[in-house]
Amino acid sequence: MLTRPDRERVIPARSRTHRLSSLDTKVSPYLFVAPFFVLFGAVGLFPLLYTAYVSLFDWELGADETPFVGLQNYATLFTDSQFWNALFNTFSIFLLSSVPQVIVAVVLAALLAANLRARTAWRMGVLLPYVASLVALTIIFGNLFGPQYGLVNDVLAFVGLPRIDWQASTFGSHVAIASMVNWRWTGYNALIVLAAMLAIPREVTEAAVVDGAGPVRRFFSITLPMLKPTIVFVVVTSTIGGLQIFTEAKLYEPAGGSGGGAEHQYQTVVLYLYQSAFQHFDLGYASAIAWVLFMIIILIAGLNFWLTRRAVK
Repeated sequence: MLTRPDRERVIPARSRTHRLSSLDTKVSPYLFVAPFFVLFGAVGLFPLLYTAYVSLFDWELGADETPFVGLQNYATLFTDSQFWNALFNTFSIFLLSSVPQVIVAVVLAALLAANLRARTAWRMGVLLPYVASLVALTIIFGNLFGPQYGLVNDVLAFVGLPRIDWQASTFGSHVAIASMVNWRWTGYNALIVLAAMLAIPREVTEAAVVDGAGPVRRFFSITLPMLKPTIVFVVVTSTIGGLQIFTEAKLYEPAGGSGGGAEHQYQTVVLYLYQSAFQHFDLGYASAIAWVLFMIIILIAGLNFWLTRRAVK
């Protein structure tokens, strides 16, 4: 039996252990996530803020002086016809890629969730375009949409339709580039939707079967509403990626230039940013383009988030 002095020594020891345990429970989660935020601050947040700083100067690469110009780069940007053309091209390619991409991804996920033979092979197969080299993919699609000997034009000629100069045509080049984006990302998004689809409790669908709901009714009344968070995620990530299209448009030009064709018919905003920074060496103007694009992405992503939540209620 412990005497009173012994109990007095044990109680503070237990109290200290409890406090340390409580402190560990409160502090440990922050220590675990701290490396991500440190890395994000170093390679994400700091460059973003520094870009905003550079956009306020007439900052030319290699120049001895970088005079402060305030919002002059932004004022010039909003009167720049090439920027508005690049913005139009970006939105056109984005709509031609992201809208069909999300719809096909949901349908493809529904097919992959069915009782197929060799389901794992089919699910791995839809991911192959994503893991393939983007450079090789662009070369292949450039040949498919070739103006003279491309397979797509051969098919059009076979059915009696005129050939299309896919690179010289504004809409044709947008369709070709959007096809590359869809080919690469549809399977990736389909697997994300499939994972959410397989997580739907079977009791819910079994109850719908007992109530007499057919496959189509179950899909639209049960599966699709329960996929709302995943569809919102896919739409937002597709928006962010679609408005930053760069590699497909750059490599689609045979010479690999950043002009986006002879008349800038498929030059995207990021291509124009690259041209301003690394060909015209105007880093201040390029930084202004980057920040305007950043604000546009935030606005469109937020709008898509709101519309998608309402559409799948």
